[in-house]
Amino acid sequence: MSVKSDRWIRRMAKEAKLIEPFNERLVREIEGRRIISAGASSYGYDMRLADDGFRVFSPIHGREIDPKKFDEESLVEPPLRTTEDGSKYYLMPPHSYALGVTVETFRMPRTVTGIALGKSTYARTGLLVNTTPLEAGWTGRLVVELANLADLPLRVYVNEGIGQVLFFESDEDCDTSYEDRGGKYQGQTGLTYSRL
Repeated sequence: MSVKSDRWIRRMAKEAKLIEPFNERLVREIEGRRIISAGASSYGYDMRLADDGFRVFSPIHGREIDPKKFDEESLVEPPLRTTEDGSKYYLMPPHSYALGVTVETFRMPRTVTGIALGKSTYARTGLLVNTTPLEAGWTGRLVVELANLADLPLRVYVNEGIGQVLFFESDEDCDTSYEDRGGKYQGQTGLTYSRL
């Protein structure tokens, strides 16, 4: 098993629709404005945060978070803001935790597993992107879990890179894929909360 290259990622995006929509190259600029990179990199894919389905945990409406009985009232949708150059972002309060969803839909082949990690650009500002597996056989838009560890509010830009997925291919099929076992997050198309 090894981490897969940009050539492999491009080939699988075409042949197996591994990632849709797909940027063949790392994009760092859109319409003349600099963005946090997105697209295929040397050995991974920089996924983007979508502008739908971003929620921040808030003690105003909820008293506790129970992963077995998730209360949607514990989340609030912050306003989508715009910078002078037209970039859009959400503002995360200090020491807050949020859920977002990727622009991209991933279709993991039976022999491939992905690992989603944070980007160093955000890590250097205090944003922690939770490490998340994309299991063999899973399909959907990835829910991204974000923590602002800083003492200041933090801008999280939409339609720009939020994290990177590394892909690992096995030389044999797994006995039971995520799809085979009817995984609870299979086929998610938007922000999906904790399920039991």
